[in-house]
Amino acid sequence: MKFLVSLVCVALINMGMAGAASAAIVDTAALVTPDRAADMGVVRTQLDRADVRAKMTEMGIDASAVDSRLASLSDRELHKLAVDLQNAPAGGDVVWIVGAVFIVLIILELTGVIDIFKKA
Repeated sequence: MKFLVSLVCVALINMGMAGAASAAIVDTAALVTPDRAADMGVVRTQLDRADVRAKMTEMGIDASAVDSRLASLSDRELHKLAVDLQNAPAGGDVVWIVGAVFIVLIILELTGVIDIFKKA
């Protein structure tokens, strides 16, 4: 009988010490594995353009060196490069340049260096 009582006591004590489950937010990048072949296709499409090849030749970059460097990229690095190539603006960010010129002109106007708005 003592054995049965001690067994029940141990079972009751252990019942309260069940392993706690932990939960955390899982990043999407951890769940989604990038498709290396698709990312390599995006990068290759950009690098195989005639203007890009001409610029690389002008800069003295060998195509085989580019190929070996692309092959050495990890899946995550290749995916980031492909996404950056797809999202990059074609001619640069013109809005920032126009905004900077506008601010400089306003400052010069307010300080009296130039007179854009002719006063009557």
